[in-house]
Amino acid sequence: MKKKLVLSILLIILIISALYLTTQNKEVKKEPKPKKEIKDEIKTSKLSLVMVGDALLHSSVYKDAYQNGTYDFSSQLELIKPIVKNYDLAFYNQESILGGTEIGLSDYPTFNSPKEFGDTMIDAGFNLVSLANNHTLDRGEKAVINSCNYWKTKEVLSAGSYCSKEDAEQINIKEKNGIKYTLLAYTYGTNGIKVPEGKEYLVNLYSDEKVKSDIEKVRDKVDLLMVSMHWGTEYKNEPTETQKKQAEYLSSLGVDIIIGTHPHVIQPITYINDTLVIYSLGNFISAQSTNNDYNTMVELMTSVDIIKEEKNGQSKIKLDNLNNELLYNYYKKGSRWTDFKVIPFSQMNEAYNQDYKRLYEKYSSIVKMYDQNIKINPIT
Repeated sequence: MKKKLVLSILLIILIISALYLTTQNKEVKKEPKPKKEIKDEIKTSKLSLVMVGDALLHSSVYKDAYQNGTYDFSSQLELIKPIVKNYDLAFYNQESILGGTEIGLSDYPTFNSPKEFGDTMIDAGFNLVSLANNHTLDRGEKAVINSCNYWKTKEVLSAGSYCSKEDAEQINIKEKNGIKYTLLAYTYGTNGIKVPEGKEYLVNLYSDEKVKSDIEKVRDKVDLLMVSMHWGTEYKNEPTETQKKQAEYLSSLGVDIIIGTHPHVIQPITYINDTLVIYSLGNFISAQSTNNDYNTMVELMTSVDIIKEEKNGQSKIKLDNLNNELLYNYYKKGSRWTDFKVIPFSQMNEAYNQDYKRLYEKYSSIVKMYDQNIKINPIT
């Protein structure tokens, strides 16, 4: 019995040992851990932009603003300021040069305006200014230098007219909300006034070659490239073939937004490839007599969001939330034109113009001439 017991114990020990060795030598297969799904993170940034047209200060406009020995334009813009303040960027074209009172103010055909108007626009939130237009040289080099020196002291991005060749060649880039941007500005001409030889920096005259050269210097350094174009035919609501051709060319060079001024009336908005083209915003403020059915008094304010998307070290921008508001350049006519005020159509009533609802329909249809999907704020 004892012998059998010993043998049984030995057998059990051998079995256990064999099992242990087998386990030790056997390749243990581990179940692979499920791979985590790696999603590419997309980082987004946003800028909001609003744009209005020509500030053309006839003497009636600045005389209306004259109070106690100075010029105060704030009441003229009191309905616009709360809107513009909501945007990161705000553009306008300073049509009549801000040469200041020291060289004497003047009206059509050779304008010169008080610098206080610029102060009011800046206070209202405008920080993108085109200085290239057909009136830039109205009062000669002195007015241009005064204007340039004025804008140099302000926290704005101005373009199209410069104090020196060095200023003109400097790439002026700004950044906000992680988005780098710049503005270029050009005009078709200067009303026959010759640009002084060797001083082409005083105003940017458009040419395909100059635009291409300027854009190549800056396109890869910014996310958003805007170009202000002073072009087209005055008082015509449809763009010329030249405008269309230049818009196609600018789009081919990678321009994101083309901002059109000069016709003094509204022209359509459209896209060419990914380029937003605003052919003409019309006037912003002026005392221009009605040419035809208030067409120089009904104007446009356009807004859009710029979205920057960054992924895998690459970035691109897209334009979103394009919207428009018609504006009305109101003033009283009498022995002296007074009470100038820029009024959003969403705040219009019959006290300003009894026919404003018809005007809304007419000029909205012009804005949407090329694209019926363009949005325009409704009226009540």
